[in-house]
Amino acid sequence: MAISLRVVVIGGVACGPKTASRLKRLLPDADVTMIERGGVVSYGACGLPYYVEGIFPDVEMLTETPVGIPRTPVFFEKAKGFRVWTRTEAVHIDSKRKKVRVRHLDGGSEEDLAYDKLVIATGGRPLKPPIPGMDLENIWYVRELEDASSLVEAIEQKNLKRAVLIGAGYIGMEMAEALKHKGLDVTVVEMFDQIMPQFLDKEMAMLVQKHMRSKGVNLALEQRVISLQGNGKVAAVETDKQTIPADLAIVAVGVRPNDELAREAGLLCSPRGGIVINGYCQTSDPHIYAGGDCVVNQYVHPITGAPLYVPLGSTANKHGRVIANHIAGLTSPFQGVTGTGICKVFDYTAGRTGITEKLAKELNLDVETAIWAGPDLPHYLPASRVLFIKMVASRRYRKLLGLQVVGMGDGSKRLDVAATAIFFGATLDQLGNLDLGYAPPYSPPIDPIATTAHLLLNKMNGFARGISPLQAKQRLDAGDDIVLLDVRTPDEYRAMRFPDERVVHIPLGALRERIDELPRDKDILSFCKVSMRGYEAQRILNAAGYDRVWFIEGGLLGWPF
Repeated sequence: MAISLRVVVIGGVACGPKTASRLKRLLPDADVTMIERGGVVSYGACGLPYYVEGIFPDVEMLTETPVGIPRTPVFFEKAKGFRVWTRTEAVHIDSKRKKVRVRHLDGGSEEDLAYDKLVIATGGRPLKPPIPGMDLENIWYVRELEDASSLVEAIEQKNLKRAVLIGAGYIGMEMAEALKHKGLDVTVVEMFDQIMPQFLDKEMAMLVQKHMRSKGVNLALEQRVISLQGNGKVAAVETDKQTIPADLAIVAVGVRPNDELAREAGLLCSPRGGIVINGYCQTSDPHIYAGGDCVVNQYVHPITGAPLYVPLGSTANKHGRVIANHIAGLTSPFQGVTGTGICKVFDYTAGRTGITEKLAKELNLDVETAIWAGPDLPHYLPASRVLFIKMVASRRYRKLLGLQVVGMGDGSKRLDVAATAIFFGATLDQLGNLDLGYAPPYSPPIDPIATTAHLLLNKMNGFARGISPLQAKQRLDAGDDIVLLDVRTPDEYRAMRFPDERVVHIPLGALRERIDELPRDKDILSFCKVSMRGYEAQRILNAAGYDRVWFIEGGLLGWPF
C-alpha cells in the first residue's frame, strides 16, 4: 500500500487553513496535520475592530463560516479532511530528518511529527515599542479574539472613557472609529506629520484627517511617544510635546514577521525580517514552504521589483493557494501584489493600490500625477457622494503606477479597477477606454476613474496645467503675488469663499467678456468647486494668450486645509 503524502502545516489563522483545505481538495489521500499554538483557528482578525464597535454581538462569529458553522478542529476534520491540533507549538524543525518537534501546551509533552512537505504559516507579531510603561494594565494590541473581547469587557466593566491609540495605520484608523462609536474620547498619536504615512500621500491623508476631526477624534501628529505613565495601570501617554490622559492605550505601530522558527532551522531570511520565498512560496529548503505575514517575497512588486511586506489576510490566502497547488503538482506561481489596501474611516473610504507619489520620488521614477474630485454618481441622485482620486503614472511609458481613493463615494470599485489595470500593465489610454458598467445608480456616464485618467492624459499632453493643493498652499504661504481666480457662480461664491485677499471672482460664463480684468504679468491659479471649471478657465485664458495659468486640482472640495 502506498504511503500518503505527509504534510504538516504550522499556523492556523489564514495561510495555514487555506493551504490545508485546498490541498485536501486537490490530493484527497494526503495526510495533512495543522498545528496552532493558540486555542482558536481560522478566524477573521480583520473583523476585530467591528466587534469592538458593536456591529455584531459575539466575537466568536469571526470563527464561523458564512452559514454560521464554527470552524473548529472537529469542523476541519469532518468537512475538510485534515487534523487540527490546537494549543500545540512547533519548537524545532529538523530539515535533514524531515521532522517537526511539537509541544502540547496544556500538558507539556513533546513529540515529533514526520513530514514530506512542511508549511510555515506562523504569521506576524505586533511591534512592541521599547518605551517605559508598556507593561502597565489596560494596554492592548488588537490582533486576536481575546484582545478584542477583553477590551470590550474592560470598557464596559471598568467604565473606561479616554483612549489613546499609538500609531495611525490600518488598526489605528479602524479602532479610532470603533472606540468613538462606543462613546470614548479618542486621541491618535502618530510620529509622522500625517495619518497612514506608508499608505497615502499627504494631501489625501489630510482629507481623511479633516473628516476624523469633524467626528471628534483628536489627532496628535508629529509626536513621538516617550512613555506610558501610571501606577499599575495606564493613566497617561507622554509624547515629546504633551501628556495625554488615558484610561486605555492601544498600540498599533506595525507588525513584524514571526520568523524565529525558520531562522533557527537555518532557512534563508531577510536581514530586515521575514522568510525569503520564491515564486512558489518555497523557502531555501524546497521541501519547506512559507506564506502569510511571516514571509517577504523577493518578486512581489510588479512596479519596483523590490521586496514588499504586505501583512494582509488577502495576501496570506493567496500564498496558501499557491502552496497547495505546488505541492499537488500545479505550477501556478504567486504573481505578487501591488500593495492594494482599503480602510473604512467613519463615513470615508481610504484606499490605495500601486505606489504613491512619495514612493515614486524616493525611487527616482519620472511620474506625473493628477487629483480629481467629484460625485461618484450623477449629481441628481440623492445617493451621490463626493470622491477624491489621486492617480500616479509613468511619464515615459504612460502606464498607471498607483491610485489613491478617499471620500464618502464608492472608492472600492475604482480601487479594484486600478489594481487590475496595474497588475496587467495598462496604460492611461487603455484605462480611460475600459468598458465599465454604466447606469445612473452605479456611475456617471464616464466613470470617475476614467475621468481621472483623461485628466492625467491632458496633463501629459500639455493641455491641462494642474497644481496640487500642497503646491498651491506653499505658494500662498510664501506670499507670492498671484491671482486666485474663482470661476464659480455668484450663488456659490456667496455661500462659501476662499479665505484669501488675492481672490478674484469671475464666473466661468462671464470670463470671455471680462478677460481683460486679469493681469498678464502674474501667475493665475483658477479653481471652482471641484476644478472642472477651473481647468476650462485655464484653457480659455491660454487661448487668449495667458501663459501663466494653472488650476488647483480638486478645487474647494479637495482643499484639505
